[in-house]
Amino acid sequence: MSPELTNLCRLLRSAAAREILPRFRRVAAQAKPDGSLVTEADLGVQAFTRSELEVSYPGLPFLGEEMSAQEQLALLADAPGGIWCLDPLDGTSNYVGGFPYFCISLALLQGGQARLGLVLDPVRDECFAAESGVGAWLNGIPLHPPWGGEDLGDCLAIVDLKRLPESLLSRLGHVAPYRSLRSLGSVALEWCWLASGRARLYLHGGQRLWDYAAGRLIATEAGVRSLLLEQGRRAALDQFSLNPLMAVAAANPVLLQHWSAWLAVEKDSLSVPRAELDVATPSLGL
Repeated sequence: MSPELTNLCRLLRSAAAREILPRFRRVAAQAKPDGSLVTEADLGVQAFTRSELEVSYPGLPFLGEEMSAQEQLALLADAPGGIWCLDPLDGTSNYVGGFPYFCISLALLQGGQARLGLVLDPVRDECFAAESGVGAWLNGIPLHPPWGGEDLGDCLAIVDLKRLPESLLSRLGHVAPYRSLRSLGSVALEWCWLASGRARLYLHGGQRLWDYAAGRLIATEAGVRSLLLEQGRRAALDQFSLNPLMAVAAANPVLLQHWSAWLAVEKDSLSVPRAELDVATPSLGL
């Protein structure tokens, strides 16, 4: 793992020790206009991380989840040299409720893609990190999850049920193809648990740029295969967007083939070579 990633992990640990852990289980929350929660910890991590990055990376723009949509759009429209993208506390509802599953997620976005990604789980002191085309690590140790089997029925799946179409929810409730289901409530950390082999299938109905930017890079560099869909079609990932995207992922290409076929996902949407896929499937109707 590069010195740059090591230093960024150190920054996230400092932010968590300063703003998140001292408030855990004793923090008030407010509802934002979209119904999600925000706490002093969210705002504190965002302010602290932004100030530290401005010192180490002067002139590089910074986008945080807790900024207004107008600010975020303006930043994305004018970031030719790259931009930092931060979710200061992914899993705020878990944090407020005392459920120990939340994280800080930080990505460096350049050329429409994530170049660096870091996700810190402060409860377990696990810092996941990745560099595009180089690899992924957990606390400095390379992540290489085993290929494992290719049968959906043997898999533990992480599925967020809240944002899925009713027709798909009905199928999952009656004829789900996996062995068991978990819904954990922190997108970035869910991607990392896929990367570390703790789950083998993933489905989420609507995640935003700051949710998936770092975690998906980490999962991809660890060997996870995935796709992102916008309104049932492959999302344009060569440019930044604030639109919510549907995520489908699996621990290896064959599992992704079977999982996407069961979900009826369009084959051309998959972020794996066409040669790895031989199941013709129709588009998912959302």
